[in-house]
Amino acid sequence: MAEANWKETGSAYDRTEATFDDEIVQVERGTPTGELLRRYWHPIAVADEVGDLPQSVRVLGEDLVLFKTPNDDFGLVYPRCIHRGTKLIYGRVEERGIRCCYHGWLYDCEGHCIERPCEPAEHQTPPAHYRQPWYPVEVKYGLVFAYMGPPDRQPLLPSYDILENVEDGFEIVPDGTSIGSGGPTVMPCNWFQTHENVMDPFHVMVLHSSFSTQQFGEMMAIRPEITWETTEHGVISHQYRTFPDGRVLDRVTEVIQPTLRIVADPRLERFGPGDNISWTLPIDDTHTKIFTAMKWPENEDRPWIGGMPMYGGKTWFELDEEGHQRFPGDYEAQVGQGDITLHSEEHLASSDKGVALFRRQFKEAVQAVARGEDPPGIIRDAPALVAVRTGNFLPDA
Repeated sequence: MAEANWKETGSAYDRTEATFDDEIVQVERGTPTGELLRRYWHPIAVADEVGDLPQSVRVLGEDLVLFKTPNDDFGLVYPRCIHRGTKLIYGRVEERGIRCCYHGWLYDCEGHCIERPCEPAEHQTPPAHYRQPWYPVEVKYGLVFAYMGPPDRQPLLPSYDILENVEDGFEIVPDGTSIGSGGPTVMPCNWFQTHENVMDPFHVMVLHSSFSTQQFGEMMAIRPEITWETTEHGVISHQYRTFPDGRVLDRVTEVIQPTLRIVADPRLERFGPGDNISWTLPIDDTHTKIFTAMKWPENEDRPWIGGMPMYGGKTWFELDEEGHQRFPGDYEAQVGQGDITLHSEEHLASSDKGVALFRRQFKEAVQAVARGEDPPGIIRDAPALVAVRTGNFLPDA
């Protein structure tokens, strides 16, 4: 074979080494993305699921210990006791904080060491600078949020209009099982490849047409007309589908920097403004979790918020390996990109415009932080209320 023809075969043997874009995937402290993410609040637990024992949590590549006192005050601390390094996951939670199992040093919810029982009476109250490293936490919408960035740049924890206006007979239900992932609670892949999927609405007609009701199933399977727009703090997609009676459905999906994902009901069972907000939590570079807060009818069972998708008559968890091959969904498509997707191998097309817009906006935010500026969406003055535009909008629906 002539050399010219050999080069045209596209042989995998001749491929170059692939790489990922480290400006958007690495979440550890000191990395560009890690520093951006640390300027925002992140959900780390469902408040009611934190009991009388400390919990180990891993967030943005950091291992931490979360605890809740009998007074419902939360603390989030570095796991190694500042005395001799024993893990506080074995500590005892008391009214005033968490007590180390080794020598009984007691820390309040802001890390202050307030008691050292093994010391002589005159030294049991420690010096003021004895403080367990800690992070601020707040509870909102039934979720525990943490701020892990520079103390002098701490913003307000935002509120969102669609969760503030709760109709009679409804309540806000928090969830920490990654219901937007299509699979298990923890996705073994980088957060960005799961999150940018929200701005890839064309995949809905391929992967998700079976999610909607029998009445509207074929509507989700057709190729929609799509437009995108950027906002001051995110990207929005409008997905237009024409019903047989001539009415046009405007399905609006939104991402808000850096990790909010607001998706309209894919089953088309509810029309009007959206009723849920999710946060993509980067556990570390190769693990991801999704937290959700949703309006839900009071006293109604919720085995899976929004209804469990079915694949060939089975849930995702009931499928064997062959089933996952025959009925792939979000989990397979996103985890299938690898621990961290290789951006250098991508060939983006016009249908990827929303992904490209979000990546560009995210990188601009990373660069703003590197310059010492605030990234988009930082709120320091009350009220910290954010308007959400997501929903399924159909005339006369």
